[in-house]
Amino acid sequence: MDAQPSFRHPFSVIFLLHIALDIPMAIQGLWAPASLPFLQLNNTTLVFIKLYAALVAGTCAASLLCFSLPEFLPGKRALAIGLCIYHVTCSTVLYGAPRFIPMSLGALAESYNCTPELVWGTLHGLVGFGFAIWWQVTVQMAAALRAAAAKAQ
Repeated sequence: MDAQPSFRHPFSVIFLLHIALDIPMAIQGLWAPASLPFLQLNNTTLVFIKLYAALVAGTCAASLLCFSLPEFLPGKRALAIGLCIYHVTCSTVLYGAPRFIPMSLGALAESYNCTPELVWGTLHGLVGFGFAIWWQVTVQMAAALRAAAAKAQ
């Protein structure tokens, strides 16, 4: 029996990092949005949190399903670009947001203006950057496999 070659690049772990960053918000946002540590929650914001949580849960499910797929598949690449845009946008929004999480990371962190919003924004930025890196390190692999498939036909 001939073994199938693996076309998953080690950087595909970025799909799992997306899940690790966003699944807590998806779960809590769907089941207990009022218990999120955010300021000024009202009925409108709770509905939007639930809608956002549903969207995030969907992207987490798609990421889990795409993680093990080969890098050259257009659906995996499309999801990666979409998640890159999502994470970079979240990072930008969180960096520009006023304080809305009434928690502190301690006096030392506060003295360096390190807030939960900035930490969350930084994590989103890193994951967005990770998707951009994944795209760049796998683009040659995807092109080579597409060329080989075209040549075989």
